[in-house]
Amino acid sequence: MTHKTVGEHLVELLELQGVDTVFGIPGVHTIELYRGLGSSKIRHITPRHEQGAGFMADGYARASGKPGVAFVITGPGLTNIITAMAQAKLDSVPMLVISGVNRSDTLGKNLGFLHELPDQQGLAERASLWSRIIFKPEELEPALNDAFRDFATKRPGPIHIQIPTDVMKLHAAGTRGFVAGVSNPPVDAPAIRHAADLINSSARPVIIAGGGARQAITEVRALADRLDAPVVQTVNARGILYKHPLAVPASPSLDAVRRLLAQSDCVIAVGTEFGETDFDMYGDGQFPALQSVIRIDIDTAQIVRRPHALGISADSKAAIEALLPMLSVRLATDGTDRASRARTEAKQEIGPRLRSHLEVVKIIRDTLPSTIIVGDSAQPIYAANLYYDHDRPSGWFNSATGFGALGYAAPASVGAQLGAPGSTVVCLTGDGGLQFSLAELGSAKDIDAPVIFVVWNNNGYQEIETSMVDAGIKPVGVTPQAPDFGLIAKSYGIDFARPTSLGAFASALTDALQSKAPCLIDLDEMVAESGA
Repeated sequence: MTHKTVGEHLVELLELQGVDTVFGIPGVHTIELYRGLGSSKIRHITPRHEQGAGFMADGYARASGKPGVAFVITGPGLTNIITAMAQAKLDSVPMLVISGVNRSDTLGKNLGFLHELPDQQGLAERASLWSRIIFKPEELEPALNDAFRDFATKRPGPIHIQIPTDVMKLHAAGTRGFVAGVSNPPVDAPAIRHAADLINSSARPVIIAGGGARQAITEVRALADRLDAPVVQTVNARGILYKHPLAVPASPSLDAVRRLLAQSDCVIAVGTEFGETDFDMYGDGQFPALQSVIRIDIDTAQIVRRPHALGISADSKAAIEALLPMLSVRLATDGTDRASRARTEAKQEIGPRLRSHLEVVKIIRDTLPSTIIVGDSAQPIYAANLYYDHDRPSGWFNSATGFGALGYAAPASVGAQLGAPGSTVVCLTGDGGLQFSLAELGSAKDIDAPVIFVVWNNNGYQEIETSMVDAGIKPVGVTPQAPDFGLIAKSYGIDFARPTSLGAFASALTDALQSKAPCLIDLDEMVAESGA
């Protein structure tokens, strides 16, 4: 009888969970994890850096709705992916990171083994929901079971499982079967009745939709229509109510949106943590006190961190489904007018320069409908995070929220393309951000992922330079020279365009789509701001 090793069994168990793609860079400390991969149905994608593996897993998860999975070696492999794990944790992205670790009998002894860390698990658990080490073969399956159960029933994020090199080679324990059909706990009925009472007694309700509302689009729309309530969408909720008359696709960091919220007598916050990058991006501390805040969130700990009148710990979809029948039928009031006024004032508030940056994003959306746009901390991304309505749910995401990691967009867009293979994916990044992960252009070429890489080129870190000037600091370290992106594209064997007008930019996007191959478009900031 042939016995499977722990490494082989791991691949088998992942396949049973529906995992179809793994991102990773093999090393001598993880080759046993790869023993069964070649004969499995799981596709392995090799990035150029473990941070890229994490960002690819992140983009894959956001585009597919399934957990992204990454394999990394012990030591530097794990430290390299930590940044991506932290980004995923702050943006509630489900990610499973499987790492090696040194031989069981050496752990924590500081004996100078290759890739040795004093406490690798302790490091990982700071950037994950939880971390677990597998010392015995029979511990593997329960750990994976727990991970996928938590992905399905709790606020998602990264989970880390590490396996010592000696344990990877052991005979695996038999499969007992995973938990199937996992469901969330029932919604608290008294809390729902209390929420209905608060809402029914209100005259000017407003809904705030966060990333947790993306799985309840139909329900949020029904709630808004029933209440005639404007819906303010955080960055991770953009696209859930495209062109809806009650939609306010604008940041609560803007005064116009804050006025809308302050004038409301009931705020229903669905799946948002009230994070600073959405609600106080400028750090002015002026976000207003709100009346009768009802928080619906799958994470109880998240609810208690902010003031509220009522907290409902539940899945957003289930909570709203339970709430809707209890709401009084009301005649249309002024909800549409309030939403329209907030949109108009918000767009005016961002100013002409940011509106010119926003135009670039709108050209991408309108030229390539239903595109997934994956962003870095580039100026057009900041502009659109302030005010922008996307035409696809889960089709607008970037690293300018949450942890704010540069180098995110390029690898995450490759992951998104794999997670939604029939979709058009555009990477929108600055020249500075792209240089953090420039080599991942090669990853896209390796697998012929038809990602359209758009570089907002201003030869430096202009957003940081502006912040320095505004703070009275002489700019230092903010002008790294951008490479010749045409030569970069040629070296990787991918298509290239350098448009000289916005019209030419739209044409370049169309050409890139038709090529069905990776393409790099170098868009000079001066061209974009000219409006030509």
